Amino acid sequence: MRVPRPPRLPRLPRLPALAPPTFSGRLHDARTATSLGRWLGAAIAVCFVTGLTSHYLQHPPGWLADVLPSRPTWGYRLTQGLHVASGIAAIPLLLAKLWTVYPRLFLWPPMRSVRHALERLSVAVLVAAAVFQLFSGLLNTVQWYPWPFSFVPVHFAVAWLLVGAVVLHIAVKYPEIRAHWSRRSPGTLELPAADGPDRRSLLTGVAAAVGAVTLTTVGQSFTPLKRFDLLAPRHPDHGPQQLPVNRTAAAAGLAGVSTVHWRLTVLGKDSYQLTLDELTALPQHTVTLPIACVEGWSKSADWTGVRVRDLLERAGARPGSAVRVVSLEKRGAYRVMEMGSDYAGDPLTLLALRLNGQVLSLDHGFPARIIAPNRPGVLQTKWVTRMEVM
Repeated sequence: MRVPRPPRLPRLPRLPALAPPTFSGRLHDARTATSLGRWLGAAIAVCFVTGLTSHYLQHPPGWLADVLPSRPTWGYRLTQGLHVASGIAAIPLLLAKLWTVYPRLFLWPPMRSVRHALERLSVAVLVAAAVFQLFSGLLNTVQWYPWPFSFVPVHFAVAWLLVGAVVLHIAVKYPEIRAHWSRRSPGTLELPAADGPDRRSLLTGVAAAVGAVTLTTVGQSFTPLKRFDLLAPRHPDHGPQQLPVNRTAAAAGLAGVSTVHWRLTVLGKDSYQLTLDELTALPQHTVTLPIACVEGWSKSADWTGVRVRDLLERAGARPGSAVRVVSLEKRGAYRVMEMGSDYAGDPLTLLALRLNGQVLSLDHGFPARIIAPNRPGVLQTKWVTRMEVM
């Protein structure tokens, strides 16, 4: 008896061999990448230095708290404005740089030597860190956080990772960068002369894009350009009493404040309490100070209130004392704030009761808020109810 043969399975079609893609487009060359890299590197350097300044002013370690200066009054406004402006300007630079170098991502074999492996590693970390930093920072300016982690510590940590990747990348690519830094650089490689006009056109277009995004956003902090403030999430004149607000009273869980029951408590050697009428009856001082927020907007205003150092002296505080300030809001990372001695003792630091000649609106911290020079906006505590001599 013959055993029937099993049916023959159809032969699968043979897949074509995969080959790395080839690129014939122009301007994906080292000279163009180096030209864009200079601009991008400068923007990242400014963004990193000003970001460190912002972080340590906002979250000073204990040893630094009494060292941070309260002058110049416009210091934080300048550094944070530069931080956000340079970060936004770096976005079109990064996109142009990635467009120039992306064919190198498909080089085969991916690692030809130890030096080449380091180069590829530095590029991978550099691109990932740069994309994360710039776009997460951009989302922070509009206060949108579509991620489960805390923005500030992660943004700070990745900033160091980005700078380390930049340093490693420059070290590995230094011979090529040096060869293409300028037309007069020793060892400059000859490239097709026909690429010159196209390269200039590309760089001109990128410069125009950087100028456009800067011009339409920097007015939120550099108020002489506020009429061009079209793309920034804040306009310096829009908000209660012609001043923007980040955290409203409703967001803080405050439907209103009863002046009948509200008291300012100052704790120290000679603790005391004041009603709003008693606080208003104390000597009032008016100062012109900017309020500058980490999201990049800032504006100067006239603030009227009682000097913090006068309130602390009345509580028996010694010269050079720091202060802890507590808000009425029940939740929030900044409902409790500490000021070092330089801020607390500065005659410009006020417990403000009025803004531009008007009683503070609830969204601006009624009945009383802190205003201090050279200080991040998140630390200008609103709805103050208690001050503690430290």
